[in-house]
Amino acid sequence: MFNLNDTIVAISTPPGEGAIGVIRLSGNDAIAIVNSTFKGKDLTKQATHTLHFGKIVDGQTIVDEVVVSLYNGPKSYTGEDVVEVSCHGSDYVLQQVMNLCFANGARMARPGEFTLRAFMKGKMDLTQAEAVADLIASHSATAHKAAIHNLRGGFSEDLKEMREQLIQFSALIELELDFSQEDVEFADRTKFYELINRLTHATQQLADSFRLGNVIKNGVSVAIIGRPNAGKSTLLNALLNEERAIVSDIAGTTRDTIEEALNINGILFRLIDTAGIREHSVDVIELQGMERSMEAMNKADVVVYLFDLVESRKSEAETERVKEQRETFDANGVKYLLVGNKADEAGETHAREAFKDIRDKTLFISAKNKDNITGLKQALYNLVAQGQVKQEGTIVTNARHYGALQEVLKSLHDIKDGMDNNIPGDLISLDIRRCLYYLGEITGEVTTEDKLDYIFSKFCIGK
Repeated sequence: MFNLNDTIVAISTPPGEGAIGVIRLSGNDAIAIVNSTFKGKDLTKQATHTLHFGKIVDGQTIVDEVVVSLYNGPKSYTGEDVVEVSCHGSDYVLQQVMNLCFANGARMARPGEFTLRAFMKGKMDLTQAEAVADLIASHSATAHKAAIHNLRGGFSEDLKEMREQLIQFSALIELELDFSQEDVEFADRTKFYELINRLTHATQQLADSFRLGNVIKNGVSVAIIGRPNAGKSTLLNALLNEERAIVSDIAGTTRDTIEEALNINGILFRLIDTAGIREHSVDVIELQGMERSMEAMNKADVVVYLFDLVESRKSEAETERVKEQRETFDANGVKYLLVGNKADEAGETHAREAFKDIRDKTLFISAKNKDNITGLKQALYNLVAQGQVKQEGTIVTNARHYGALQEVLKSLHDIKDGMDNNIPGDLISLDIRRCLYYLGEITGEVTTEDKLDYIFSKFCIGK
């Protein structure tokens, strides 16, 4: 477990060559440690939230010219004295400054230890601390928006309000237990019943938002599948607007899966171009490619089934194959889009007539000419987001939070069942306590050292 009584140090900027590198220290001796190697003003006598130019020296040797930022606790990120040394971004310079910090009593920070100290000092709760990691890892506008909302305490406020209302009724019910022989009722059961219904609805909304939150945080894997020469690689290139995949008229050109990322309206889609799937092949490499295509399809969040409209015009069997594929997807609960390619060659009349009975999930494009590619991107976005991305309020993106919310829902249902069956107040009180426990587990009001160690170990070093 973390030792929170000593002074820690870490490089907070990413590894690699850059103009500036930042070294951060936190702890009671942070200012003194930097001051012992700093040639300039006496840092121990300077005001908080000030910048100071000077030199870091090792004896008589100048290591670097730096700018030192001072943040005295408790008005700092961690709630302790924090010092940030902005050096030139040389790996050698940064390591020399780190070595001087070690020599003067600092130790290397563990992953997430700065944010852990902020949590332990009450600067933020656990949902806000985890939002810091989410913000650092955000790669899209929606992921950024969700992380900022949680970092500013939006999720915490939702949970705080729920806890306070439950605690009030819990106190009244437990007070009744002290007067059990007098048969008095302090808690209005009608209002309590209404509260439980409101809390159940609010909790269910938060839990339901996790499906979208998981998409926002981790992105969406999209497998582009279809028969050989349907135009899968051409479609990938059209979506990316660059020549990423090799394209030719020879069926089976793509032998392995190719994965690329595409940002659509703030959501990250991971597009997977797969080898063409056909019924018979004697090519060993092609067979392996087809096997990987099936694996990609089974693991994907969304499947884009691309078919050749020219082939469907030539053969009714191809049209029937597409319709059968739709039935298979529906039967297995697969999220999918049916996309007819080469609409420019086949003609719109044929496309509309041949697939009129499955038109709701079928788009017609020309990947070669990039016709209706924008429509396909919007359809992918709509399939995943379903209008929820612009919603205001909390979107749950953390699997730990989702698991705890599920337990909260179970507890609320147990409370409601207990009231419906007129069970004694002491048993209802136990269910309320269980509910409060899981709400507190989300924010960190109830936690264990092992859980904290696990959560913060996933952070980057220096944060």
